Amino acid sequence: MKQAILLHGTGGSDTDYFWFADTKKYLEEHGYNVWWPLLPHTDSPNLQETVEFFEQNKPDIDEETIIIGHSSACPLILHLLESFSVQVRQVILVAGYYEQISEESNSMLPESFNWDAIRDKSQEFILINSDNDPWKCTDEQARKAAKQLNSPLIVNFGEGHMGSGSFNQPYRQFPLLKRLLKIAVPKSQTDPN
Repeated sequence: MKQAILLHGTGGSDTDYFWFADTKKYLEEHGYNVWWPLLPHTDSPNLQETVEFFEQNKPDIDEETIIIGHSSACPLILHLLESFSVQVRQVILVAGYYEQISEESNSMLPESFNWDAIRDKSQEFILINSDNDPWKCTDEQARKAAKQLNSPLIVNFGEGHMGSGSFNQPYRQFPLLKRLLKIAVPKSQTDPN
C-alpha cells in the first residue's frame, strides 16, 4: 500500500491540526495509508527525542512515500532524510524554517543540514511559505533551503502560518497542497494492456 506521512509542528496533535485531517482524507481516497503521529512533547519539542520516536515508530518507507510537514516538522523532515536509505516520491514543507527564528525554534534545528545527502532522498521537494508569517517562517526564511534543494518555493501571499491557533488561522483545507500532491496512480489504471 502507498504510504504518506504527515508531521505536525509545535503544539500540534494527531486528531485536529488545521488542514491535516482534510489532507489525510484526500490521500486515503487515493489509496494511501496515512501515518499522522502525535510527536513527543508537542508544546516543547526536541529534535533528538523526535528523531528517536520517528525511528522507533515509522511505517515502511519506499519510493512511493509522500512526506508532508508543517512548521517545526520541516527542519525535522530534512534532518530525517539525511539517513534514509531510499528515495521517496515527494516531500512538501509548509511554513517551515531552516535557520533560527527564536530561542524555542533552536530545539528542532540540527547543527547543520547535509544538503547533498538530503537532495538525493526525494524525487521532488516543494516548499510553501507565506510573506507574512507571524512566527517568522516567511518566504525569506525558505529561500536558502529551496536553493540548496534545487526546488520550487511557492510564496502564498498573505496566508500567515497556514494554520495557527494563536493567530486565528483555522486553515481547515489546503486546496493548493492537494493540487501539488504527486499521487501515485496504480499501474492497472495507466497500463493499456
